[in-house]
Amino acid sequence: MTDLVWIPAQTAVLGSDRHYPEEAPVRQVDVEGFWMMAHQVTNDQFTEFVSATGYLTVAERPLNPADYPGAPRENLEPGSMVFTRTPGPVDLRHLGQWWTWTPGASWRHPVGPLSSIGRRSDHPVAHVAYEDAEAYAEWAGMALPTETEWETAARGGLHGAEFTWGDEPEQPERPLANYWHGDFPWRPEKGYGRTTSVGTFPPNGYGLFDMAGNVWEWTTDWYAEDPSPSACCAEDSYDPQQPQFRVPRRVVKGGSFLCADSYCRRYRPAARRPQPVDTGMSHIGFRCVKR
Repeated sequence: MTDLVWIPAQTAVLGSDRHYPEEAPVRQVDVEGFWMMAHQVTNDQFTEFVSATGYLTVAERPLNPADYPGAPRENLEPGSMVFTRTPGPVDLRHLGQWWTWTPGASWRHPVGPLSSIGRRSDHPVAHVAYEDAEAYAEWAGMALPTETEWETAARGGLHGAEFTWGDEPEQPERPLANYWHGDFPWRPEKGYGRTTSVGTFPPNGYGLFDMAGNVWEWTTDWYAEDPSPSACCAEDSYDPQQPQFRVPRRVVKGGSFLCADSYCRRYRPAARRPQPVDTGMSHIGFRCVKR
């Protein structure tokens, strides 16, 4: 049975004027009440869905070369983007040093074709593209959250707070979220640098777990630099830095185990980033809502 938590109707204060520019401006939004899964969807839950439906995720399907003009042939095998620690310190401006397109990687094989989820049954499912998450939600009789719903829930009733737990940063003696602790991207502290079992860290004020870190979570909003007037359609969300790839992008929220204070301080409710709808990665999962 999926554990759902009630998020009450409210006028929520969203966004931030103090961090990354795409989070601004701070704004008030009226939100109707809804139910949300207390935990991110786990590998066990996703296995149940696949067993019942025979569903094949995007990362497991053959690729059409016409959709990826100029891509090397070896990159056109089914697979996903896998995070790999670097041997030592690197220039953080070049994320290709720790992300690798890995044929055979998928939700079943999270770090490559020889890996498995055998010891990660209660970890959040990862390597799911948007349509994979949407298919699960429909099967479960639920839906994916909007960005507004997700951020409202993540704040746990704390209006304007920087983190899901308040305004004070995490203290060493009291771990609060699975984000990168240590030297990114090569030397994490013990217990960090990968996904963890859902519910390992304390919940927020609404009783929701892992609204900060572990894995990024899909929302239904198309990505726009300015979050106040959400992009109206898929075309508005294309990456202007890669005009050759006409792949729309949705907003993901919550940060992940790869968010490091020295690199990507996005394990905060206001934080947001674009994710191509066809691309799963080691640090992207989801949870569902019921309206």
